[in-house]
Amino acid sequence: MGNEYLTYRFGFMTVKKGFATPEQVSNALEVQFDENVASEKHRLIGEILVDMGIMDISQVNEVLESMAEKPLPL
Repeated sequence: MGNEYLTYRFGFMTVKKGFATPEQVSNALEVQFDENVASEKHRLIGEILVDMGIMDISQVNEVLESMAEKPLPL
């Protein structure tokens, strides 16, 4: 997986759009990891950022829409 893949990641796009800082995304990833290990529950980063009060649903949708415009490289 090269750097071109990072362009299409939710966290990267969230930071690029100014909706969160790299540290906030990193914290959300830590929450996601901890939850996965503790309870086998998997929440998406966008959901975690909303629950943390960092993003709102319209911002999550904007990121997802921008990701849909650019298919992942195979």
